[in-house]
Amino acid sequence: MNRNDLRRVDLNLLIVFETLMHERSVTRAAEKLFLGQPAISAALSRLRGLFDDPLFVRTGRSMEPSARAVEIFALLSPALDSISTAVSRASEFDPATSTAVFRIGLSDDVEFALLPPLLKRLRAEAPGIVLVIRRVNYILAPPLLASGEISIAVSYTNDLPANAKRKVLRRSRPKLLRADTMPGPISLDDFCARPHALVSFAGDLSGFIDTELEKVERKRHVVLAVPQFNGLSTLLSGTDIVATVPDYTAEALTAAGGVRAEDLPLEMPGFELHMAWRGAQDNDPGERWLRSRIQMFFGDPDSL
Repeated sequence: MNRNDLRRVDLNLLIVFETLMHERSVTRAAEKLFLGQPAISAALSRLRGLFDDPLFVRTGRSMEPSARAVEIFALLSPALDSISTAVSRASEFDPATSTAVFRIGLSDDVEFALLPPLLKRLRAEAPGIVLVIRRVNYILAPPLLASGEISIAVSYTNDLPANAKRKVLRRSRPKLLRADTMPGPISLDDFCARPHALVSFAGDLSGFIDTELEKVERKRHVVLAVPQFNGLSTLLSGTDIVATVPDYTAEALTAAGGVRAEDLPLEMPGFELHMAWRGAQDNDPGERWLRSRIQMFFGDPDSL
Protein backbone atom coordinates (compact mmCIF):
# COMPACT_ATOMS: atom_id res chain seq x y z
CA MET A 1 0.00 0.00 0.00
CA ASN A 2 1.38 3.42 -0.96
CA ARG A 3 0.57 6.76 0.66
CA ASN A 4 -2.27 7.49 -1.80
CA ASP A 5 -3.96 4.23 -0.80
CA LEU A 6 -4.14 5.49 2.79
CA ARG A 7 -6.94 7.82 1.71
CA ARG A 8 -9.36 4.90 1.82
CA VAL A 9 -8.39 4.00 5.40
CA ASP A 10 -10.58 5.49 8.13
CA LEU A 11 -8.36 6.38 11.11
CA ASN A 12 -11.32 5.74 13.41
CA LEU A 13 -11.21 2.07 12.40
CA LEU A 14 -7.65 1.82 13.65
CA ILE A 15 -8.67 3.34 16.98
CA VAL A 16 -11.43 0.73 17.26
CA PHE A 17 -8.92 -2.02 16.45
CA GLU A 18 -6.47 -0.81 19.10
CA THR A 19 -9.26 -0.64 21.69
CA LEU A 20 -10.44 -4.16 20.83
CA MET A 21 -6.88 -5.41 21.28
CA HIS A 22 -6.84 -3.93 24.78
CA GLU A 23 -10.37 -4.85 25.85
CA ARG A 24 -10.93 -8.17 23.97
CA SER A 25 -14.65 -7.40 24.08
CA VAL A 26 -17.06 -5.56 21.77
CA THR A 27 -19.11 -4.46 24.79
CA ARG A 28 -16.15 -3.02 26.71
CA ALA A 29 -14.72 -1.41 23.56
CA ALA A 30 -18.07 0.27 22.93
CA GLU A 31 -18.15 1.60 26.50
CA LYS A 32 -14.56 2.82 26.24
CA LEU A 33 -15.18 4.67 22.96
CA PHE A 34 -18.67 5.90 23.92
CA LEU A 35 -20.19 4.10 20.93
CA GLY A 36 -22.95 1.55 20.54
CA GLN A 37 -22.14 -2.14 20.17
CA PRO A 38 -23.57 -2.21 16.59
CA ALA A 39 -21.09 0.54 15.62
CA ILE A 40 -18.17 -1.47 17.00
CA SER A 41 -19.39 -4.64 15.27
CA ALA A 42 -19.70 -2.74 11.97
CA ALA A 43 -16.20 -1.31 12.42
CA LEU A 44 -14.84 -4.81 13.12
CA SER A 45 -16.46 -6.08 9.92
CA ARG A 46 -14.78 -3.30 7.94
CA LEU A 47 -11.45 -4.03 9.63
CA ARG A 48 -11.71 -7.69 8.66
CA GLY A 49 -12.25 -6.63 5.05
CA LEU A 50 -9.41 -4.12 5.18
CA PHE A 51 -6.87 -6.62 6.51
CA ASP A 52 -8.40 -9.72 4.90
CA ASP A 53 -8.25 -11.56 8.20
CA PRO A 54 -10.79 -12.51 10.92
CA LEU A 55 -8.59 -10.59 13.42
CA PHE A 56 -10.52 -11.84 16.49
CA VAL A 57 -11.98 -15.24 17.35
CA ARG A 58 -14.51 -15.55 20.17
CA THR A 59 -13.35 -17.84 22.98
CA GLY A 60 -15.96 -18.02 25.71
CA ARG A 61 -16.62 -14.43 26.80
CA SER A 62 -13.36 -13.12 25.38
CA MET A 63 -12.20 -12.33 21.85
CA GLU A 64 -8.73 -13.69 21.18
CA PRO A 65 -6.66 -11.93 18.50
CA SER A 66 -5.36 -13.85 15.52
CA ALA A 67 -1.64 -14.03 14.74
CA ARG A 68 -2.21 -11.39 12.05
CA ALA A 69 -3.94 -9.09 14.56
CA VAL A 70 -0.99 -9.36 16.95
CA GLU A 71 1.38 -8.52 14.10
CA ILE A 72 -0.73 -5.51 13.05
CA PHE A 73 -1.00 -4.25 16.63
CA ALA A 74 2.78 -4.34 17.11
CA LEU A 75 3.17 -2.06 14.08
CA LEU A 76 0.07 0.07 14.59
CA SER A 77 0.40 1.06 18.24
CA PRO A 78 3.65 3.07 17.88
CA ALA A 79 2.32 4.58 14.64
CA LEU A 80 -0.79 5.87 16.42
CA ASP A 81 1.44 7.21 19.20
CA SER A 82 3.43 9.14 16.59
CA ILE A 83 0.26 10.55 15.03
CA SER A 84 -1.01 11.59 18.46
CA THR A 85 2.31 13.28 19.23
CA ALA A 86 2.31 15.13 15.91
CA VAL A 87 -1.21 16.45 16.49
CA SER A 88 -0.41 17.39 20.11
CA ARG A 89 2.61 19.43 19.06
CA ALA A 90 0.41 21.46 16.74
CA SER A 91 -2.03 22.39 19.50
CA GLU A 92 -1.73 25.04 22.17
CA PHE A 93 -2.64 24.94 25.83
CA ASP A 94 -3.73 27.88 27.96
CA PRO A 95 -4.40 26.82 31.57
CA ALA A 96 -6.53 29.88 32.26
CA THR A 97 -9.06 29.06 29.52
CA SER A 98 -8.69 25.29 29.09
CA THR A 99 -11.61 22.95 29.73
CA ALA A 100 -9.50 19.80 29.19
CA VAL A 101 -10.20 16.58 31.08
CA PHE A 102 -7.11 14.96 32.61
CA ARG A 103 -7.27 11.37 33.81
CA ILE A 104 -4.51 10.39 36.22
CA GLY A 105 -3.85 7.44 38.50
CA LEU A 106 -2.70 7.96 42.09
CA SER A 107 -1.84 5.49 44.81
CA ASP A 108 -3.85 5.99 48.00
CA ASP A 109 -0.95 7.50 49.96
CA VAL A 110 -0.35 10.06 47.21
CA GLU A 111 -4.04 10.95 46.88
CA PHE A 112 -4.39 11.41 50.63
CA ALA A 113 -1.17 13.25 51.45
CA LEU A 114 -0.06 15.05 48.28
CA LEU A 115 -3.14 15.73 46.14
CA PRO A 116 -4.75 18.51 48.27
CA PRO A 117 -2.03 21.16 47.73
CA LEU A 118 -1.78 20.27 44.04
CA LEU A 119 -5.54 20.65 43.64
CA LYS A 120 -5.46 24.13 45.18
CA ARG A 121 -2.79 25.16 42.67
CA LEU A 122 -4.68 23.69 39.72
CA ARG A 123 -7.92 25.42 40.72
CA ALA A 124 -6.12 28.76 40.89
CA GLU A 125 -4.20 28.32 37.66
CA ALA A 126 -6.69 26.37 35.52
CA PRO A 127 -10.21 26.70 36.96
CA GLY A 128 -11.89 25.19 33.89
CA ILE A 129 -10.07 21.85 33.72
CA VAL A 130 -11.51 18.58 35.00
CA LEU A 131 -9.38 16.12 36.98
CA VAL A 132 -10.42 12.46 37.09
CA ILE A 133 -8.54 10.38 39.67
CA ARG A 134 -8.20 6.61 39.41
CA ARG A 135 -6.81 4.51 42.25
CA VAL A 136 -3.68 2.65 41.15
CA ASN A 137 -0.77 0.64 42.47
CA TYR A 138 2.18 -1.09 40.80
CA ILE A 139 -0.18 -3.77 39.43
CA LEU A 140 -3.01 -1.54 38.17
CA ALA A 141 -0.99 1.34 36.72
CA PRO A 142 0.60 -0.43 33.69
CA PRO A 143 -2.62 -1.68 32.03
CA LEU A 144 -4.41 1.63 32.65
CA LEU A 145 -1.53 3.50 31.03
CA ALA A 146 -1.35 1.03 28.13
CA SER A 147 -5.08 1.33 27.40
CA GLY A 148 -5.09 5.11 27.68
CA GLU A 149 -7.59 5.14 30.56
CA ILE A 150 -5.07 7.32 32.38
CA SER A 151 -2.28 9.44 30.95
CA ILE A 152 -0.20 9.77 34.13
CA ALA A 153 0.35 7.48 37.12
CA VAL A 154 1.97 8.43 40.41
CA SER A 155 2.83 5.40 42.49
CA TYR A 156 5.58 2.94 43.25
CA THR A 157 6.05 1.14 39.94
CA ASN A 158 7.88 -1.89 38.58
CA ASP A 159 7.22 -2.94 34.99
CA LEU A 160 5.58 -0.43 32.67
CA PRO A 161 4.24 -0.52 29.10
CA ALA A 162 6.93 -0.29 26.45
CA ASN A 163 5.89 3.20 25.37
CA ALA A 164 5.71 4.64 28.90
CA LYS A 165 8.19 7.08 30.40
CA ARG A 166 9.07 7.36 34.07
CA LYS A 167 10.92 9.60 36.49
CA VAL A 168 11.57 9.57 40.24
CA LEU A 169 9.49 12.20 42.05
CA ARG A 170 10.79 11.71 45.56
CA ARG A 171 12.68 9.33 47.79
CA SER A 172 10.80 8.65 50.98
CA ARG A 173 11.39 6.76 54.18
CA PRO A 174 8.87 4.99 56.43
CA LYS A 175 7.77 6.53 59.72
CA LEU A 176 6.13 4.98 62.78
CA LEU A 177 2.73 6.40 63.65
CA ARG A 178 1.34 6.12 67.19
CA ALA A 179 -1.43 7.66 69.30
CA ASP A 180 -0.51 6.45 72.80
CA THR A 181 0.80 8.73 75.56
CA MET A 182 3.85 6.68 76.53
CA PRO A 183 6.95 8.92 76.56
CA GLY A 184 10.06 8.26 74.51
CA PRO A 185 10.62 6.36 71.27
CA ILE A 186 9.53 2.75 70.87
CA SER A 187 12.19 0.06 71.22
CA LEU A 188 12.45 -2.86 68.79
CA ASP A 189 11.07 -5.21 71.45
CA ASP A 190 8.08 -2.93 72.03
CA PHE A 191 7.62 -2.50 68.27
CA CYS A 192 7.36 -6.27 67.81
CA ALA A 193 5.09 -6.68 70.84
CA ARG A 194 2.66 -3.94 69.84
CA PRO A 195 -0.42 -4.60 67.68
CA HIS A 196 0.01 -3.14 64.18
CA ALA A 197 -2.32 -1.60 61.62
CA LEU A 198 -1.49 -2.10 57.95
CA VAL A 199 -2.77 -0.10 54.99
CA SER A 200 -3.19 -2.66 52.23
CA PHE A 201 -4.89 -2.15 48.87
CA ALA A 202 -5.46 -5.92 48.49
CA GLY A 203 -6.14 -6.77 52.14
CA ASP A 204 -2.75 -8.37 52.80
CA LEU A 205 -1.60 -8.94 56.37
CA SER A 206 2.10 -8.57 55.66
CA GLY A 207 4.35 -6.15 53.83
CA PHE A 208 7.87 -4.84 53.48
CA ILE A 209 8.16 -4.33 57.25
CA ASP A 210 7.77 -8.05 57.81
CA THR A 211 10.46 -8.79 55.21
CA GLU A 212 12.90 -6.52 57.05
CA LEU A 213 11.97 -8.00 60.44
CA GLU A 214 12.66 -11.51 59.12
CA LYS A 215 16.22 -10.43 58.35
CA VAL A 216 16.80 -9.85 62.08
CA GLU A 217 14.71 -12.90 63.05
CA ARG A 218 11.85 -10.87 64.47
CA LYS A 219 8.08 -10.72 63.83
CA ARG A 220 5.21 -8.31 64.39
CA HIS A 221 1.49 -8.87 64.94
CA VAL A 222 -0.93 -7.19 62.51
CA VAL A 223 -4.42 -6.83 64.00
CA LEU A 224 -5.96 -4.43 61.47
CA ALA A 225 -5.75 -4.06 57.68
CA VAL A 226 -7.53 -1.14 56.01
CA PRO A 227 -7.60 -0.17 52.32
CA GLN A 228 -6.75 3.53 52.67
CA PHE A 229 -4.88 6.05 54.80
CA ASN A 230 -7.81 8.39 55.32
CA GLY A 231 -9.15 7.81 58.82
CA LEU A 232 -6.05 6.01 60.09
CA SER A 233 -5.50 8.60 62.85
CA THR A 234 -9.02 8.07 64.17
CA LEU A 235 -8.55 4.30 64.18
CA LEU A 236 -5.30 4.53 66.19
CA SER A 237 -6.71 7.06 68.66
CA GLY A 238 -7.17 5.66 72.16
CA THR A 239 -5.34 2.41 71.36
CA ASP A 240 -1.82 1.03 71.59
CA ILE A 241 -1.90 0.11 67.86
CA VAL A 242 0.96 1.46 65.74
CA ALA A 243 1.28 1.84 61.96
CA THR A 244 4.14 2.30 59.53
CA VAL A 245 3.50 4.84 56.76
CA PRO A 246 5.52 6.86 54.21
CA ASP A 247 7.07 10.03 55.65
CA TYR A 248 4.90 12.40 53.58
CA THR A 249 1.77 10.52 54.68
CA ALA A 250 2.90 10.72 58.31
CA GLU A 251 3.30 14.48 57.89
CA ALA A 252 -0.28 14.84 56.66
CA LEU A 253 -1.69 12.59 59.41
CA THR A 254 0.18 14.29 62.25
CA ALA A 255 -0.82 17.74 60.95
CA ALA A 256 -4.45 16.80 61.58
CA GLY A 257 -3.60 15.98 65.23
CA GLY A 258 -4.20 12.94 67.43
CA VAL A 259 -1.11 11.00 66.39
CA ARG A 260 2.64 11.53 66.36
CA ALA A 261 5.39 10.15 64.15
CA GLU A 262 8.90 8.91 64.88
CA ASP A 263 11.67 6.91 63.26
CA LEU A 264 11.37 3.13 63.25
CA PRO A 265 13.51 1.19 65.76
CA LEU A 266 15.26 -0.71 62.96
CA GLU A 267 17.07 0.30 59.81
CA MET A 268 14.69 0.44 56.86
CA PRO A 269 15.36 1.00 53.16
CA GLY A 270 13.88 4.04 51.46
CA PHE A 271 11.42 3.99 48.56
CA GLU A 272 11.16 5.82 45.28
CA LEU A 273 7.86 7.42 44.32
CA HIS A 274 7.53 7.48 40.53
CA MET A 275 5.61 9.45 37.96
CA ALA A 276 4.95 7.46 34.78
CA TRP A 277 3.18 8.70 31.67
CA ARG A 278 2.22 7.58 28.19
CA GLY A 279 4.91 8.13 25.59
CA ALA A 280 2.24 9.18 23.08
CA GLN A 281 1.51 12.24 25.22
CA ASP A 282 5.07 13.10 26.09
CA ASN A 283 4.94 16.34 24.09
CA ASP A 284 1.28 17.20 24.57
CA PRO A 285 1.30 20.81 25.91
CA GLY A 286 -1.46 20.21 28.44
CA GLU A 287 0.04 16.98 29.70
CA ARG A 288 3.47 18.59 30.00
CA TRP A 289 1.93 21.41 32.02
CA LEU A 290 0.18 18.96 34.36
CA ARG A 291 3.34 16.87 34.80
CA SER A 292 5.28 20.00 35.73
CA ARG A 293 2.72 20.81 38.45
CA ILE A 294 2.83 17.24 39.75
CA GLN A 295 6.62 17.48 39.87
CA MET A 296 6.29 20.77 41.77
CA PHE A 297 3.85 19.53 44.43
CA PHE A 298 4.60 15.80 44.64
CA GLY A 299 8.38 15.98 44.28
CA ASP A 300 11.03 16.19 46.96
CA PRO A 301 10.72 19.56 48.75
CA ASP A 302 14.50 19.93 48.63
CA SER A 303 14.43 19.73 44.83
CA LEU A 304 12.11 22.71 44.35
